[in-house]
Amino acid sequence: MISKALEEYVKTMYILKKQNGNIRVTDIANKMNCTKPSVNKAINILKSNGLVNYELYGSIELTQEGEDLAKKILEAYDIVYVFLKDVLNLEEEQAKNEAENIKNNIADDTINKLAKYVHKELGLNNLNCNYDINNEKCRSCIKRTVNK
Repeated sequence: MISKALEEYVKTMYILKKQNGNIRVTDIANKMNCTKPSVNKAINILKSNGLVNYELYGSIELTQEGEDLAKKILEAYDIVYVFLKDVLNLEEEQAKNEAENIKNNIADDTINKLAKYVHKELGLNNLNCNYDINNEKCRSCIKRTVNK
């Protein structure tokens, strides 16, 4: 189990890989508004937890476990954001800021329940398939239905 701060590094690395095709210490530092030594320290901790592969001055790669964690972090944010914006009707900027704060302090079980509620309220198929944010196979069975 890693800290929420380290989860932000994993998420940032995943986003950078999707945007740029590679992950560099400088890019992480710039995106997270922190120093390169802070990034290097985080990378070493993530490496010891099996979430990244990295050799000094080499390329940074998320392991499969690291990539799965990044997807989970992004999905948790999305679930909270959709709830705040589309269910509670918050303005977009406020919903983004609040979602970021909430997802850093919410348990997986709560996210699972919130996801079921959001999907039901927005007319998505039911999640009586034992939805679990930690189980990608189950997540992929969710399909949007037209409720107009």
